[in-house]
Formats: sequence, C-alpha cells, structure tokens
Amino acid sequence: MTRSEKMFGKIKLPYIGQRMIKTSVAVFLCLVFYHLRGYDAGTISAEAAISAIICMQPYVNDTWEYAVNRIAGTLIGAFWGLLFLLIVPMFPIRGIPLYALMGLGTLISLYSAVAIHKPDTSSLAAIVFICVVIAYPEVEYPLYHAFHRVLDVLVGTLIAIGVNVFRLPRVKLRDQLFFIYTKDLSQDHLSQISSPVLFRLSYLNKDGARICMISEHAPAFFISQICQIRLNAPMIVMDGAGIYDTNENIYLSRSCIPPESSEWLMGKLNSMGVSYFIYTVNKNRNFIYHHGTLSQEEQKVMQRMRSSPYRYYLNDDSFDQKDIVYMKIIGREERAERIWRALKDILPQSGLRVALRPQSGLDGCSSLYLYAADATVDNAKKQVLEMMREEHPELKAREIISTARHHSEYEAIRLLHTLGHAYEPLRLTYWIREKTRKEKES
Repeated sequence: MTRSEKMFGKIKLPYIGQRMIKTSVAVFLCLVFYHLRGYDAGTISAEAAISAIICMQPYVNDTWEYAVNRIAGTLIGAFWGLLFLLIVPMFPIRGIPLYALMGLGTLISLYSAVAIHKPDTSSLAAIVFICVVIAYPEVEYPLYHAFHRVLDVLVGTLIAIGVNVFRLPRVKLRDQLFFIYTKDLSQDHLSQISSPVLFRLSYLNKDGARICMISEHAPAFFISQICQIRLNAPMIVMDGAGIYDTNENIYLSRSCIPPESSEWLMGKLNSMGVSYFIYTVNKNRNFIYHHGTLSQEEQKVMQRMRSSPYRYYLNDDSFDQKDIVYMKIIGREERAERIWRALKDILPQSGLRVALRPQSGLDGCSSLYLYAADATVDNAKKQVLEMMREEHPELKAREIISTARHHSEYEAIRLLHTLGHAYEPLRLTYWIREKTRKEKES
C-alpha cells in the first residue's frame, strides 16, 4: 500500500443524506419552473432557489415553520419596499440621503416583524426590503417589481414544502436494537415526558423499532408515563443494576450487591455516622429501607417519593441482604463529595462501585449511589442483547446519544427523529453503506 493510499484510506467521507438530495431536487425544480416560463440562464431569478435552500429542513414540521416565517418576512419586506418605490420618486433624493432612507426602511421592516410577534422573520423582512429597493431608481414598474420578488420567494418555498413532504424510498432495519437514555427525553427523572415525545416514541415502537431505554433510576419513575406504550425491548434501570419488562412489570434480571459486601458496606457507613437508604427488589417490587437518622434532605425525598404506588418505603430492617440492589446517600454537595472521596478508592476491593450525581428537586444536594461492581450499563446492554438474540439472532446494538447540554422537548423530539432515521434510512444511503462495508470486509 502506498503512502497516499494509507493517508486517504483513513479519511471517512460522510454519506449523502436525505436533506442534501431533497435540497438539490428542490433547486432543480425551481430552475426548471423558470425555464418553462421562458427565462434563460441570464434572467432566471436566484431568489426562488435560495428560498428553497433556506426552507428545506431535515423534518417536515421544521420546513413548515421556516416556510411560514419566510412568507411572513417576504410580505413585510415587500410591502415596505413597494411603499418606498411609490413615495421616494416624488422627491429628488439621491446619494447618501437615499441610502439613509433605505437604512430607515430596513429599520421599519425589522420593527414591523417584531411588532406582530414574528421576531424570527425580521431578518428576512429586511433582506426582501433591500432586494426590492436596491435597484432604485432603475425600477420602472414598482408594483410589478415587488410582485415578482414575492412570487420568487413563494415559488421556492412551496417547492421546498412539496419536495420535503415526498418520502424517498426507505428500508426498515428490524435487525437493530437501539439504546437511548431516559434523561435525554425529559429534564430529569421527576419531570413528565411531554406528550409529543411520548407520541413519537409510541410511533417508533408501533412501526417495529426495537428501543431499549436506559434509566439511572428505578422503573417506578417511568412506568406510569409509558404504560400505554408496549416497548419492543426491555428497559435497563437503576444504572445497569436491573433489566425490567415494562409490558409485564417484572424484573428479567438484577445485579444485587453480594451479602458479604453489603454487610461490610453497612458497617463502614455506620462507623462514619452516615444515614442511607437501602433499595431492594423482592417479588418484582421495590422496597426501600432507611438506616440512621433522617436528615432534612432525606425527609424531603421520602415525602415526595411515598406517593408512588410502585415503591414501598419501610422503616424496619426486615429485608434480605441478597435482595439489596443498591444503597443511596443524600446530602449537601460538599458532604456528598467528601464521603465519595473517602469511599471511591476502597470500594473496588469489596466488589462495589460508587456514582455521584446531583439530586433532582433539591438544589445544592447530591446523591451517592453504591452498586455491585458488575452492575453497569455496559453489562446490562450485553444481557439485553443476549436475551433478545434468542428470538432474533441477527440483532445488532446501536446507541443513540443526545449531544445537547440542556434537554428540552424540542431536543428530545430531534433525538427520536435521529433514531427514526437510523431505523429507517434511505434505501440508497443504506445500499451505499452496505456495499462499502462488504468491500472493507472482503
């Protein structure tokens, strides 16, 4: 292999996506539209093609939103541009005073868009205004000129909508198992997953997508929200310590803390004067016990969590140590970090692991979660894949992770759209990808 082959062989070119194809098709149709109207290469307006490029979005809903904004901004800019072309010729204004009036007209266009509560259209309104008036004083027929600027934008916008609504041939990858995190679908585990997000998730499941949801918490937080959705894959809960079937409401697997490790850990925490919760799973139910004196933070958590019908808080020590899935310590951030530093180096020796996370609903508080060392999300993914491969041997794992720092409803829906495109890619894109993969394997 030559040096250039080694160099360029490492370069991975992106695949041609649906948006690229649809945008190029929309531009082509805009040019054909003007060609059929008798325009030649020197007279075809570029504004229709530009509008099609701007309005073409990855998803149809986004295209409609951009289209409405584009049309509104066009009408505002065209109105003030036409008014400018009708009024200014009455006065002998040229040079810098004329440009000052154009600047004033730009300001009025921007302000008009904001005044009608369409701030997203303000820049478009200003652009169209400038496009209409920039040719002054060479404009012979102002009304005709403004009308055609509006027509150009409408043509591009409508073509973009028509092309985006059209579905290119796709293929459904039923041999894929997709992993997504519940924290990417809502702000935190105490927040409700919005109806549009649930609707999209339900649609994907009904369409045959196999989605395994991963939660850092017990299934009780999500059972009531997704009870109407029959997931095509079990759910990974408690940060990998359990695998739960939300359709049958049973645990398929759980990684409990070994009794000798839990006994050592309880003795260690007692010697440190730390109070803690003990989370157990018995007969497919979550039982939570508390040991020590309740702090203010722990009391707040218990008051909020007791209302759930899917977990049971008990004040005795009647649990079986072989049922302990994890332990939890709640406290102020400084105290939780101090305990974490004291435990993180000695826990692995006892077959345990620790995770430090902010406590939802309590500002300035954190929680320490203590699990068995093998109770990890990676191990749980392997277990889920093995379980499902008993019926679907061809199944492959694929993880969909959000890159957003703050998870809003919009970002959650976009994440599910990303999953949808991964589950149902363009047939052409899939064919190219598979051909490239087989060539590399050969």
